[in-house]
Amino acid sequence: MASHSHHNEFEHTGEIPKPQTKIIWKTFVILCVVTAIEFAFAFMMDAGTLRNTIFILLTIVKAFYIVAEFMHLKHEVKGLIWSILIPSVLLIWLLVALLVEGTFYGESVFNYFQ
Repeated sequence: MASHSHHNEFEHTGEIPKPQTKIIWKTFVILCVVTAIEFAFAFMMDAGTLRNTIFILLTIVKAFYIVAEFMHLKHEVKGLIWSILIPSVLLIWLLVALLVEGTFYGESVFNYFQ
């Protein structure tokens, strides 16, 4: 009979993995800096389209960073990243186009009845 070893190469060694506190603190600092920049623009700029655009862009940056870090998307293959990124960008483009066209339609209807 053949002798078989029942030793599993994936057997646990009993060691506890080291905590990844450095990565957690790095993520915390990056998100705090982006939020601080948002607060700085909120208190230093007058309300308007430019300030709203800056807020939207910084929010998108934070959202992509959170998805990359906490959902581990940055560790995936490029094809999966692009399959998530391209529809997201197209959805944002669709929302902007609908807002612009809706505003034009709303103004034309409002002016028609005056």
